[in-house]
Amino acid sequence: MEPKRRRHRRFRAALTVCLSGLCTAGLLVTVPGAVHADPSSDDARRASRAVDRAEAILEDATATARSAARRLEVATAALPAAQEKVATSRGIVAAASVQAATARRKADTARRAYDRTAAAFEVAQSRVDQARERVDDIAAVSYMGGNIATVNVLVEARGAQDAMDRIGLIEQVMRRQQEDVNEFAGARRSARIHQDKAGLAKRTAEDAEREAADKLAAARSAQAAAQRARATMIKLAQSRKAALRLARSQRAAVLAKYEQAKAEEERIQAALRGWDEKNGGSSYTGGMLRMPVHGWKTSDFGSRFDPYYRVWQLHAGMDIAAGGGTPIHAAAGGRVIQASWNGGYGNYTCINHGRKGGRSFTTCYGHQSKILVRYGEYVRRGEVIGRVGTTGASTGYHLHFETRFGGVPKNPANYLPRCLC
Repeated sequence: MEPKRRRHRRFRAALTVCLSGLCTAGLLVTVPGAVHADPSSDDARRASRAVDRAEAILEDATATARSAARRLEVATAALPAAQEKVATSRGIVAAASVQAATARRKADTARRAYDRTAAAFEVAQSRVDQARERVDDIAAVSYMGGNIATVNVLVEARGAQDAMDRIGLIEQVMRRQQEDVNEFAGARRSARIHQDKAGLAKRTAEDAEREAADKLAAARSAQAAAQRARATMIKLAQSRKAALRLARSQRAAVLAKYEQAKAEEERIQAALRGWDEKNGGSSYTGGMLRMPVHGWKTSDFGSRFDPYYRVWQLHAGMDIAAGGGTPIHAAAGGRVIQASWNGGYGNYTCINHGRKGGRSFTTCYGHQSKILVRYGEYVRRGEVIGRVGTTGASTGYHLHFETRFGGVPKNPANYLPRCLC
């Protein structure tokens, strides 16, 4: 069987990874281990705190109830983010669809503009071809002796008037030839201009079509992301419902466990009162207690409300997390009055330190992996009396530390250093 602490670490690691990727809480319990999580994720931290609360509140509950509570807390913590992602994705899909449609219209307009410019270029090129043919004819005539023919025409004139008429015809022909040459040059310039415009229009059309394709791909990707987000939200909601059903099915068993825990507490108080009545004791003069273990506080003293089963439960001490096997020190010198197994407390040790304020003052240490002292033994302040463990009703390695007066538990924070160091 895998130790509870390791299972707890696996669950927490899987939780953090899951929330960073927005997976479904229903799959959490099967995630095999920790892989690159984002510790700064607000969702992960919120769900992690919720799981810690569930673990602390349900420490005396059944394993099945604790599992249901974990899944419920994770699904509940993750659901708002999943819902927000669905809403955001829908907005992105709408915006991307509009952008894709706009880009497509832009591409169509650019393609039509290119088609018109290309057609104009074709017309201009046709004019160039026609003008070139006429210029080629002029060149051919000149090459074949066109100037001599002009002289001959003038020589053959019969009289001054005929010569004048022939000069007028020659001027008309030359003017026409010059017009043809000028038209050829103009047509070539126009063709080049249209060619440049056509090239620019083509590039513009191609760019617009690429943009349209990109926008369409982005819209499809956003649509797929929205569908995934919606599927995740549905799975989270389903997981939450399943966890609620499972938690409700455990109600009778959990309430029975709570009754056992209450009876256990009453037995502890009675036993400590009995020892006090039998043995009395001197006054306590040890002052402030020393920290019993080097670790960090994970749960406070006080009554907790169980939201799953709607009952109040007293947490009789302070939980201090530390690695398995960490030494536990006597918070003050005194006589060991209990050193044995005690139900949900697991391996449990109590040390009487004398009377304080007219009542017997006792510190108790629960969930130890190993007890290193015996009943009746006197221990000094700071002496190692046991090792941190996870025995009894425990969800991970920690010391459950209590301060009791006349057997009644009081808040240990009032008697420990404020820094808990």
